[in-house]
Amino acid sequence: MKQVYELSHSEAMKVLAVILAELEREQKGAAIAVVDTHGELLAFLRTNGCPLASINNAIHKAFTASRERKESFEIGKASREEGFPMTNFGDLRYTAWGGGVPIVHEGQVVGAVGVSGLPEAEDMALARLGAQALA
Repeated sequence: MKQVYELSHSEAMKVLAVILAELEREQKGAAIAVVDTHGELLAFLRTNGCPLASINNAIHKAFTASRERKESFEIGKASREEGFPMTNFGDLRYTAWGGGVPIVHEGQVVGAVGVSGLPEAEDMALARLGAQALA
């Protein structure tokens, strides 16, 4: 038998809280999505000042990171360098933008967090911060 860990809703809220605290400290707005190991939404928050397009972008970044078990930025980078269209994944929720980061527990990807609404480097830093919240 294989032991499988699952991200709980309370743990998803901890990830959100860490990112929210940093956004409030910096007085910035963004969308934050936390998904399970299948890429399905567990928790979501859109803060004040967040662009509306960032809602789906955050969810898709988390989806991509969870499904592929690596940062969405790395998926996008490989797509660009190898000429592999993102549409080849067969699901339009896959995205090439940075800001999606897997959440790992005991070596297993248990979900992912996606952040959108700021410059890509800031989205990535915040998502990484959130992914480390449970370590």
